[in-house]
Amino acid sequence: MPSTVTEDQTLLERAAAGIESFLTAQRDQGRIAGSYYDDAVARTMPNLRKWLLAEELDRISPNLRHGLRQAIRAEQWEALANAFARDVAFGTGGIREKMGATRDVIQKLKEEGIHAPIIKGPNTINDVIYLLTSAGTAKFGIERTPPLTKVVIGFDSRIRGSDFARLIAGLFLAYDYTVYLFDEACMYPSVTYAVPTLKADIGVFISASHNDLRYNGYKLSCQNGSQFDPAERDRLYQDYISKVQFGDIKTIPLDEAPEQKLWFLGGEKSADGRLIQEGQHAGLPLADPLPDAQDSYAGREHRIIDLHTMHIEHIKTFLLRGGMIVKAKRPLSVGYSAFNGSGRKAIPRLLTEVGFKDVKRIMKLDPLDGMFPAFCSDPGKEQQPDPGDWRAADVAVQAFKEEYGTEWDKVDLIIGTDPDADRCGVIVRVPQHQREAYPHPGTGELRDYTLLAADDVWSLILWYRLTHEIEKYGAVRNAEKKFITLSHTTTDLLSRIVRKSGLGVLKTWVGFAQLAAGTRAIWDLHRGRNTAGLTEGGRLPCYDEGRRSPDEQVCNRTIHSWEDMDDPRRCINVAALEQSNGLSILGDLPADERSLGEGGHVRDKDGSLAAVLVAELAAYAKEQGTNMLDLLDEKIYLDPEVGLYVTHYEPDPLDGEYEGLAGYTKKRDILNKAERLLRADSDRPVELGGLPVISTVAYRTGKYDAVNWEGFPDEGFRFFFDRERRSHLTIRPSGTSNALRFHVQLFGGHPAREELIQRKAQLRATMMRIVDDIRERIGAPR
Repeated sequence: MPSTVTEDQTLLERAAAGIESFLTAQRDQGRIAGSYYDDAVARTMPNLRKWLLAEELDRISPNLRHGLRQAIRAEQWEALANAFARDVAFGTGGIREKMGATRDVIQKLKEEGIHAPIIKGPNTINDVIYLLTSAGTAKFGIERTPPLTKVVIGFDSRIRGSDFARLIAGLFLAYDYTVYLFDEACMYPSVTYAVPTLKADIGVFISASHNDLRYNGYKLSCQNGSQFDPAERDRLYQDYISKVQFGDIKTIPLDEAPEQKLWFLGGEKSADGRLIQEGQHAGLPLADPLPDAQDSYAGREHRIIDLHTMHIEHIKTFLLRGGMIVKAKRPLSVGYSAFNGSGRKAIPRLLTEVGFKDVKRIMKLDPLDGMFPAFCSDPGKEQQPDPGDWRAADVAVQAFKEEYGTEWDKVDLIIGTDPDADRCGVIVRVPQHQREAYPHPGTGELRDYTLLAADDVWSLILWYRLTHEIEKYGAVRNAEKKFITLSHTTTDLLSRIVRKSGLGVLKTWVGFAQLAAGTRAIWDLHRGRNTAGLTEGGRLPCYDEGRRSPDEQVCNRTIHSWEDMDDPRRCINVAALEQSNGLSILGDLPADERSLGEGGHVRDKDGSLAAVLVAELAAYAKEQGTNMLDLLDEKIYLDPEVGLYVTHYEPDPLDGEYEGLAGYTKKRDILNKAERLLRADSDRPVELGGLPVISTVAYRTGKYDAVNWEGFPDEGFRFFFDRERRSHLTIRPSGTSNALRFHVQLFGGHPAREELIQRKAQLRATMMRIVDDIRERIGAPR
């Protein structure tokens, strides 16, 4: 029987007492700092009251208020406080948070659908938050000049992703947008490719990337497929999303939308090569409906664009030695793990179509399943399907061995992508003579495989592509026009490799949005523009550690530093790379603001592009009678113009974030201790892992002060171990979640060939000691 307003008021009184008691106990135990306590007390009950008393929510999410009543009666004070103490943080690319606190809640969502009566509030990801965010985005678009009227919507394997995507599509249709909706789980790069290719205005992707099963998110792309520029993103959130109300939510069923307003993307590649005959999409390939989804097209089975084939054909253009793959004397054996994500069809298809004849899908990790059953989901121990995590590598290797048995002895590498397939991890075989240098991160064992750091994979790919050009033309063509873009936590190996050939280096802050914004600034400079506000007087100012002068307290919002980038001829990006397993090639000046760069790929990371480039590199190494680790030693570490750089990355916590409201306090306490260590005076010199700290720097750009605190060190604290600043530790917090990252880079000089492997092993051991030491000092034990 429906609850009355009086009954709800009684429940709210009970909730107010219970939540206040919970928050007070947390404060008294030192788990929630005073400022966070005050904020939680001030916001939790007003938010809960607003949602519980909003009768219009019964139209939008029929069981939501029932779920809140159940939670109050069950005295779930902690879960309610976490769900209502704040709004979900809007970050660089959109929003990301938990759908529910535990596996059981997510299982209920899976079984009962998006309207399941679970705890939903402004700080969880749910149907209402998706609709509110979409309504704000839709209003932002139609009020722009010129208006934005076309949206691409995709989703990955997260629980109920398809239902959420179709719900969002109905809202954009109600706001009179033209909607391009993927018909099944797709890769995020498929969306960032579709937006500029179809001349759409906005991309929406339902995903939480590599986070554990509890999370989901809402990624936004602008007209060119990149994330929105900071100024436009701030306006979108401050003026629209933050102000939208339940009454702004309106939807229409997909089968009631005007036919010309709804297209589907995906399908099955048509056997007869049918093309669209007229209209703005004339000439694009049409697809057949998916055999098992005939009833999901809302009567638009004739309006399915074969976007997947277009994306794959585009990626093929970046291969350098396609003939080598097809005619290989030593064919490569490749394993592939989708980690239950959306790369499961596209990447094996791509690898097979470019000529790899032995591609083994790990079927245990292949089905679309947002519960990620191969990973621990026990409360408090939730693991994330991150291809850059050594534990995920162990999962993939074990699953491969179980499925293929003795074929393990023949496979050359395993490629893995995360659930939305924008990140790519690479597991390689370790020759006996190399094992000392690659101990297992968890056990210290010397195994026959290792997860090769993205820093090393990207360095090899960059070396390979430049070397191919040098071998073919005698030098890197137009080197004075070319440059790479990388984040400041990504290895300096990349810089050294390209500088020897005369290319420029642009170093930005972390995240592909920053890499894309920095590259755009260079394109603007070449065209005499300053739309990103990063140039002065037609030139790029000199930045050192993000500052134009040492006395500046706040860093530039995008640029960390650069090498030889003040030449206005620089305009061709040959690679954009980041430590967190992300890669793309952005190319030359785009034709306009809504296009890909000329000769370039998507303006965000793409795990499918990375996968095929890695496979080509591995095939090349095998044809040369070597392997990726020995190639790395011989061609990069032993190069006198480059040298030995090793890196180590470690998150804290290993999965997810510090839980609940107490997590905000924990993150701040750890950062405060780190800053006190950073500012230790010269009378008390600091050593980490046995290395003396020579100098330090704090990176503050102000990007996330509003959701943290004034002076928040969003790009981290860095401790340098040498005067040349080639060896350092960086402690970097997440801007929108309660988590930290440790990044270590050590320069090992130029060891002789016979000393190299031992030197690598010594440096890796030192990096582990550095992280162990800093963890103990700042109160962040494993």
